[in-house]
Amino acid sequence: MFNTFLSVVSVIPGTWQAGRITDFLKRLYPLLEGNFSDYEIILVNNCAGCPVDPEVNPLEDALKKNIYLLNLSSPVNKNHAIMAGLDRANGDYTAIVEPAFYQSPEVVLSLFEKTRENYDIVYLRARTRKVRFFLRWLYGLFYAILQRYSALQVDKKAHNTRIISRRALNSLLRLRENLRYMKAIYSIVGYRTTHLLTDEPLEEDLDETFSERFRTSLLAITSYTTFLRTLLLWIFLFSLLFLVGVVANALKFKFTGYDIFGNATQANAGWTFLVLLISVFFAVTCLNLYIMSIYLSNIYSEIKQRPLYIIESIKRF
Repeated sequence: MFNTFLSVVSVIPGTWQAGRITDFLKRLYPLLEGNFSDYEIILVNNCAGCPVDPEVNPLEDALKKNIYLLNLSSPVNKNHAIMAGLDRANGDYTAIVEPAFYQSPEVVLSLFEKTRENYDIVYLRARTRKVRFFLRWLYGLFYAILQRYSALQVDKKAHNTRIISRRALNSLLRLRENLRYMKAIYSIVGYRTTHLLTDEPLEEDLDETFSERFRTSLLAITSYTTFLRTLLLWIFLFSLLFLVGVVANALKFKFTGYDIFGNATQANAGWTFLVLLISVFFAVTCLNLYIMSIYLSNIYSEIKQRPLYIIESIKRF
């Protein structure tokens, strides 16, 4: 028995996960009761029209008295839903459990035991990632950009399931960014971090569309890396080099009658080259405007200071 107050947070993103809550809580209860002096279970209902009460009501009273159910008024980004649970966690340690591990709640105890080695954050790391073929290179590109253009230590095979100490959680809660990518936030917080390997593969979130994944990736790249600034610099240098080449070609032709490739040309030639030049610079200008619009959009979202989530009700059983 550990003399520790443990908070367990789990986000329910869809109907099919809500139907597994009863079995998960039944498996989790003896583990918490037998190993921790005090505990609480915080369920975040992030699914519109998915009643969780019927899944919890049949449970025994000794378990239900430790359950908090947060019903969000409308579905939000899963990172924001996690924050709803973390904001209300009171434990010495807080464990975040994904639906993928509902059948094996003993991972909570394994994560906690690893913290006994003076670690503040311990997460589960998958041995493999299972995604559709056309998404593999996108994931590879995304994590390559994160590693190359930021100081973040983001594990590309990390599950969201992890345990966080009270002091690390307090620091995390101080980062009230509206544009959140939780794996980057964990890295910013720092503290001693390690992982446990699991055979549970990292799979696609069936409740998250491709467009949502793309927006999350774009958010992480623009908010936590210098990739686009570096890209803008290279675009500028390429444009400058191209401009120098055009000027040199014009001067050489004027004084020698030959272009920089050694070809003799007519004095009235150049219409095609002019169209090409205008097209290239128009494309570069549009790209620059698009990149700047991303940053402006991020700034605008932060300035509005909208809440990360809105709780419709909090229920004790």
